Amino acid sequence: MNLGTFIYLERIRAIALSIPGVTEGTCYGTPGFYVNKKFLARLKEDGETLVVYTDDRDNWIETDPETYFFTEHYRNYPSVLVRLDRVKIKELKALFLASWKLRAGKKLLKEYGLQ
Repeated sequence: MNLGTFIYLERIRAIALSIPGVTEGTCYGTPGFYVNKKFLARLKEDGETLVVYTDDRDNWIETDPETYFFTEHYRNYPSVLVRLDRVKIKELKALFLASWKLRAGKKLLKEYGLQ
């Protein structure tokens, strides 16, 4: 793991693990984040791109197509790819929180007053 990847991973960890119920594991051999065993995000093998679960991919891409994108592989998946060297921390936090709200489940949402 190069220094850039390590720095990105530490930033991602700080954001992801600050959200209630989020755990870290692996996904396809890379660091991944989950809530209730449901996928939220993972670092891609290149160490510079993050895959994040979202049902709002087009809006993220529309806001900043240089930062948010998808490849043909992800065309039929509810995910957006994020260039970690371009994303603003505030936007990454918002993306993680939006993903968490989709995946957390009613009980966890209610527990944190989000339902």
